[in-house]
Amino acid sequence: MNAKGAVEAALFSSSNPLRVRDIAERTGLSDEKVREMLERLHDEYERRNSAMKISKIGSDYVMMLRDEYIDYTDRFTTAELTPGMMKTLSAIAYNQPIMQSELFKTLGSRVYDDVPALVEKGLVAAKKVGQTKELTTTKKFMEYFGVEATGKKDIRRWMDEQA
Repeated sequence: MNAKGAVEAALFSSSNPLRVRDIAERTGLSDEKVREMLERLHDEYERRNSAMKISKIGSDYVMMLRDEYIDYTDRFTTAELTPGMMKTLSAIAYNQPIMQSELFKTLGSRVYDDVPALVEKGLVAAKKVGQTKELTTTKKFMEYFGVEATGKKDIRRWMDEQA
């Protein structure tokens, strides 16, 4: 078995970021070998200036598209999130934690359709607080959009840079 190919295939086929341990268990490779192959793949993608990159998010690894190529994906894929859902998600991410009732005052009744859909997709967490819900983004949000920040301030800074 080609260890590098096995690690690359694992990253490519996974819809979620993977821990070294998960890759090792499923490929039969040692943790050390997986780490070595992740480093090698990262370096190779960087060296050849690939449209793809290997990123570390927390302690997990993911294969993702570089930001400068994202515009091309719109030409070949259909959107999972409507423009309205993106607006709601952006407001949550930028202002988190935010109460759903506050979000309603800003965006209107569409919030009551968008929030359940975003929670179902795993991009937003909703915690009941009195008569409303406190909304925050999730780890899946960071993975989905390739946000390598983890703190609220870092996420806000990342969003400002993207705007």
